[in-house]
Amino acid sequence: MTKEIQLHQENNIADNKSRDLILSIVLDLIGYATYAIPFLGEFADIVWAPVAGYLMTRIYKGFAGKLGGIFAFLEEAIPFTDFIPSFTIMWFYTYIIKKGK
Repeated sequence: MTKEIQLHQENNIADNKSRDLILSIVLDLIGYATYAIPFLGEFADIVWAPVAGYLMTRIYKGFAGKLGGIFAFLEEAIPFTDFIPSFTIMWFYTYIIKKGK
């Protein structure tokens, strides 16, 4: 029974890892979309910045998620910094760097 629970937990982690990667890429693409409309897109960041910060804290839990949320907010709020893929960087940190420790 214990082995079944362990296998189930490993499958959930793998599912979350894939789901979070796809979600992170999509959210970064939404952040990039503001470049489609020069100058006007920077005003769209006023709306997207708090949403991005909030979503970062919901997807990635704990202190790292909160720090990532602040970074995502600032990255979207500061003009011309939208090129930073903050969600994908956070995924990489969560599932590659942090898991390796």
